[in-house]
Amino acid sequence: MLHLYYGNDTIVVRQKAHDFAAVLEKDGVKIERIDAENYAEGVFADVVGATSLFGEQTLYIIDTPSQKKEIYDDVIEHLEQFAQSDNTFVVIEEALLAPQKKKFQKYTEFLQEHKKKADERFNVFGMADSLSSKNKKMLWMQLQDAKQAGLSAEEIIGTLWWQLKTLRLAKITSSAAEAGMKDFPYNKAKRSLTTFKEGELEDISHKLLRVYHDGHLGVRDIDIALERFMLTL
Repeated sequence: MLHLYYGNDTIVVRQKAHDFAAVLEKDGVKIERIDAENYAEGVFADVVGATSLFGEQTLYIIDTPSQKKEIYDDVIEHLEQFAQSDNTFVVIEEALLAPQKKKFQKYTEFLQEHKKKADERFNVFGMADSLSSKNKKMLWMQLQDAKQAGLSAEEIIGTLWWQLKTLRLAKITSSAAEAGMKDFPYNKAKRSLTTFKEGELEDISHKLLRVYHDGHLGVRDIDIALERFMLTL
């Protein structure tokens, strides 16, 4: 049996998934968690057909497999087996695109999405200001809030890249008109330039670009790499 709880309201998603698990736990079902930290290759093949010597059932909570490509691919490969297993599998995910939802829908007995209201959406541009002031502590804290709000690493990187481009443009121009910008953001960027040493903007931009490309090529986990980037500003 397979259940899927997903959406950008990650707090509610987790609460609903754990509420369901708690009900089964009271009935004697054993709860096991599989996430990026304890995942091992072959684990899903082992647990889909696992039976207890004492006849007890197990509920496996698979926590945000999309955080790591190899785990997500392994989950997708075993969806049919999860659905047919005597054990229960609960997948917790962030927002899913339509093609991803379609893959799950074919095998999921119960599927529930939880979305944040539009006015609750995290203001990602606050992270741009923290980057401009090189306030890595604030930037890291905002990253955690952004994750809770369901923002993807790609969306965050896009905003930070835009801010770095603005700063680099302000550095090589002498007026807002020359830069093709409004006076307020241009003057704000000019003031922020004093925070950076010579060549530092270019170095930071290069590092952020590497985070994006390495993440998409599977060289590094993009979320972990983004967090490390922020902490080493």
